Amino acid sequence: MSVPLGFTKKKQSIVQQLTVPDAQYSDASPKGQVDSGIRDLIADINAIDGLVTTSSCAGRIAVFLEGRKKCTTNGSNPPVELEEQRTGLPIAGAGGKGGGKWLYVSHELFDMNSNINKGHLHGLFGMKQVSSATVKMNTETRYVHLKFEPMILHVSTSSLKHAQRVLTSALSAGFRESGAINVASTGNEPRTPMVAVRTTGLAFDSIVGYASTDEEIVSLVSEHYLEILVSVANERFKVNQERTRRFRAALVAAYSAPLESKDVSPATSVSEDWEPSVLRKQRKRDEGLKRQQDLRDLEKRAQQQREVVGTVHSEHDGVLELFSDDVVGM
Repeated sequence: MSVPLGFTKKKQSIVQQLTVPDAQYSDASPKGQVDSGIRDLIADINAIDGLVTTSSCAGRIAVFLEGRKKCTTNGSNPPVELEEQRTGLPIAGAGGKGGGKWLYVSHELFDMNSNINKGHLHGLFGMKQVSSATVKMNTETRYVHLKFEPMILHVSTSSLKHAQRVLTSALSAGFRESGAINVASTGNEPRTPMVAVRTTGLAFDSIVGYASTDEEIVSLVSEHYLEILVSVANERFKVNQERTRRFRAALVAAYSAPLESKDVSPATSVSEDWEPSVLRKQRKRDEGLKRQQDLRDLEKRAQQQREVVGTVHSEHDGVLELFSDDVVGM
């Protein structure tokens, strides 16, 4: 199977960037580098003709301060531009998204037994413990979240068959929210689907603090509660690592034989109209919902017609009754 020229050029550019030494490499992620926990996985994927990774995260335990929320409409609030200059934080959308600050990020299991970490989580996360009497919050409050986010990986593929293999490997490994986009043909350009390998079932997000009016990061929980949350994150990280290993093994096994002979039997060969089973299921669901809505609309129109006919009959009966009375009186 030939690989589209555009895909080949794109892959060469990405792979060339990944070969840059760590000291010189940088990307748009908070860490700025490829996570060590999935370097081998990325190397295996990029060694396969027809596949290339475009973005990745091995999973992370993070503490995040929301971005500054939009000011309420009153004359006392300074302009947005002045607020951004003063705080160094962009104005964020709902929920503090679109801005914010990473207070702590780890792409590895957290070492709870380290002398540096034990009993010092508040200091590590940059939060100050205060008495409950001094806690003051309002609608503009920016919260601090302690969260765990599982692995996410985007793989660009040169054909639908390649996308099918990656997606099947991901789903079988437990990344159940994985999916593919760009599966439809656009003009004369060949399809190069993008597969997102992901799962939301392992993720969690807990509010543990907030930013005071003077930009101090104030804790809302105890040190012991932080330890519990980090322990939960560690347990989920272990499951995430196991699923990542299963995905890598499944993908390597899927490509242990030629692409043409491994996917499907000759009787059910993949055509240009093939779509991943996950997308087909969603399409069938959407079509079913549309049929139900069409039936409801048809029934509504029929009911309206019945009401109109009933009104006409009623008016007609009334005219006959009046006419009959006139005849009797003559």
